[in-house]
Amino acid sequence: MFKWPDVFKWVSATFVALTLSGCGYNTLQSTDEDIKATWAEVLNQYQRRADLVPNLVNVVKGYAAHEKEVLISVTEARARVGAIQATPALINDEAAFQKFIAAQGELTGAISRLLLVAENYPQLKADGLFRDLQAQLEGTENRITVARNRYIAAVKTYNVTVRSFPSNLTAMVFGYKTKPSFTVENEQAIAVPPKVDFGTSAPAPAPAPAAPASGGDASGSLSPGY
Repeated sequence: MFKWPDVFKWVSATFVALTLSGCGYNTLQSTDEDIKATWAEVLNQYQRRADLVPNLVNVVKGYAAHEKEVLISVTEARARVGAIQATPALINDEAAFQKFIAAQGELTGAISRLLLVAENYPQLKADGLFRDLQAQLEGTENRITVARNRYIAAVKTYNVTVRSFPSNLTAMVFGYKTKPSFTVENEQAIAVPPKVDFGTSAPAPAPAPAAPASGGDASGSLSPGY
């Protein structure tokens, strides 16, 4: 035996579900979850890079301790990154998001300068630990790029839904707002290593061998290490 109140509840629930689906509610929900997942991966890869920095600084310090300015700049840039609470809430705060991305850009530049200085030290470049850290950094930078691109795509889909009619009305009702994304400016700042001139950008050339004395050994000898 049918009970009209139960039938009314079922019809009402079905109507509400179809209405919400047609107005983009389900899309907002799914794309919002996509953003959270892709942002978590961005944070994960940035943290992976930050964890490599102390070891990189230490191994460079072992061969080039006098490059204090560069070593300090990397350490301070990493500290600024660590001082920012890298939480999912960042994507709901435009100012905090941009501050975080700017700090990551500074760390990218500092690491690039450190690696550029390392080019002047053949023994450092030959160090197995340094080569391993370089490889890990390169792989991590690639992962960061992939993670950022996925986040950008997820935000684009979500923001289009938030701004489009009639889903924008649903977004207003349920409090969904647009999310910040990477801009062209900070994408370039992150992706392109800065050009730095340290004055002595290359090791001093090996001295020319002295002319052999008359009647002596005609073979010159180079300084050790060249």
